[in-house]
Formats: sequence, C-alpha cells, structure tokens
Amino acid sequence: MAASFKKSYRFAIFSSMYITVCLTLFVSVFFYINDAFDWVFLLCFIPVCFVLSVFLIQVRVERFIYKRVKKIYDDVSLLDVTTLKRGQITTDMSTLTKEVERFAASKKLEIESLKIREEYRKEFMGNVAHELKTPLFTTQGYILTLLDGAMKDKTILKKYLKRAAAAVERLVYLVSDLDMIAKLEVGDLNLRYEYFDMVELVQHTFELLEMKASKKNITLAFERADNKPVMVNADRERIQQLLTNLIVNSIKYGKQDGTTEVTIENLIQNKVIVRVTDNGEGIASEHIPRLFERFYRVDKSGSRREGGSGLGLSIVKHIIEAHDEKIYVESDFGVGSEFSFTLEKAEELPKKPVVDVVGGE
Repeated sequence: MAASFKKSYRFAIFSSMYITVCLTLFVSVFFYINDAFDWVFLLCFIPVCFVLSVFLIQVRVERFIYKRVKKIYDDVSLLDVTTLKRGQITTDMSTLTKEVERFAASKKLEIESLKIREEYRKEFMGNVAHELKTPLFTTQGYILTLLDGAMKDKTILKKYLKRAAAAVERLVYLVSDLDMIAKLEVGDLNLRYEYFDMVELVQHTFELLEMKASKKNITLAFERADNKPVMVNADRERIQQLLTNLIVNSIKYGKQDGTTEVTIENLIQNKVIVRVTDNGEGIASEHIPRLFERFYRVDKSGSRREGGSGLGLSIVKHIIEAHDEKIYVESDFGVGSEFSFTLEKAEELPKKPVVDVVGGE
C-alpha cells in the first residue's frame, strides 16, 4: 500500500511541499516586515497549507488526467464507457502505460491473426476457383467442340459426351463435399447416432475399395486378435465416409504392391481407437499441421493427377469433431503414414431407439 500511495500521490506531495515552503517564507517575511511575527500562527499555517495543497493538487490533477485518459480509453475501447469509474483513473501514469501496452499487444495479435485469415481466405478462394474452373472449362470445351461440327461423328460424339459427363460428375462431387463441410462447420448436419459393429464396417469398406486397391496391387489388411464384434456408438454412414476417405487416401498415395492396414484397439474403458496405416510415400513434418485444411495438398502436381476434390481430410476432421472425438496423424516421409481416430465404445446393444443429433452436440 505504501508503494502504491507514493506512486499515486508523489507529484501532489512534492508540489505541496514546495508551495508550503514558499508560502511559509512569504508569510514569515510579511509578518517580519510588519513587526507582527507569530510562531503559533506559523506552526498552524504550515500543516494547514500543506494538507490543503495536497488535496487541491490531487483533485485537480485527477480531474485533468481523468478527462484526457477517459478520452483515450474511449478512443481505443480499452474499457466500456458505462463501466469507467473515477476510481479507475489515478495520477499514476504507469497504470495507463500498462493498459495501453496490453491493448497494443492484444491488437498486434489480432492484426496478425487477421493477416493469417486473409492469406488463408485468398488461398481458399484461389483453390475453389481452380477446382471449379477445371471441370467447367473441360465440359465447356467438349460441348463447344461438338457444337462446332464434331457431333456429326457418332464416335467422337459419344466419347466427348462421356468425358463431359465425367467432368460434370467431378464438379457435382466437389460441390457436394463443399456443402457437407459447410454444414459440418455450422453444426447443421444431422448425425444419426446408432450402435453398430466397427469390425463389420471395416470389412464392408474393404469390399467397396477392393477394386481400387487392386489397380496398384495394394493389399487391404484388417488385423484383430479375435473376430468378436466391436460395438461403437456413432453415425454409421458418416463413419463409413470417414473410413473410406482415409483408406482411399492411403491407396492414392500408397506405393505399388504396398499395404494398407486397419486395426481396432481398446483405448480406455469406453473408447476404441481405429488406425489406418500404410507403407506409402509418407508426409514431411512441415505439412502435417495443415493436412486437414480445405484443398491443402502436400504434392500439388501428384494430387491433381490422382484426382479427388482435395476436401477428403477436411471432411474427416469435421466428422470426427462433430462426434466430439479426436483424430491423430503420425508419418515418416518415405516410410508411411498412420491416421487414427477414437470412437465411443458400447459393451452391449442398447434397448433405446436411434437418436438424431444436430451437429454432433
């Protein structure tokens, strides 16, 4: 308290001391000249003069500073004007300095955050434009070629219509993925929670992707110590989509004659962890923090050749977060990658009906 007192009133005290000394000397000289010197009056005058000076200087300084500091607070919005009280403004300038420094630091962080968001927005808009432009221009090119006379040749007509249809299908796929991400981000996508066997879901997904894996002679392996069902509580359709995206990525970036392996393990009492592991290209460590961004591609040229919307991992992340679960990535460049996610486990089938939840909350 003493230190705070000295800081707040130092100016008023020292100023009052100077005023008191000056006035005391003036009064003493005045009484001495008039031959009416009075020690009692002088001893009373000194403390009264000092106290009054401290009080008046402190009040005036506080008002002076209050008006100007209040304007600064209003201008920079450090405090809500309605909550600004006199007690919050003192003659101690270090308090204001700290407030302004804290405000400047927070604004600096805010500006940096806005710059990052602006860069991300520009990159995202550029990626969307590129992804939409490719199938649109492809379709337009085939149609214009046909209109210019190529449609008279039935062979060319059929071939170009198939290619145009493929480009439109890619466009529909891209827009569908964007729509899903938008719904997941705003919590507008219904998650239909139900109890199902994760082992069965993995086997079913393998059957759907068997042909795709065979093109690169990639072995799809499911490792489990026993054949017992692993019952989980989640949206079966969304989890299948998530698992499909992870396995498709594993195949897409896997090496020829490689392996993609799925394992299911107990994590804690009410959780299981599903791992999707491959021995493919792997991912450099600097790319891992941005893997789940929309349209982010580690190898842009290779990713374009392989196709896809560039939204698969972003959808995976949003589906997992909508379930209030976690997803993890481990990868060694040139060795392989492992994506794993958690799910709520159910020991036995429930008697309750299926529950619809909006946004996974």
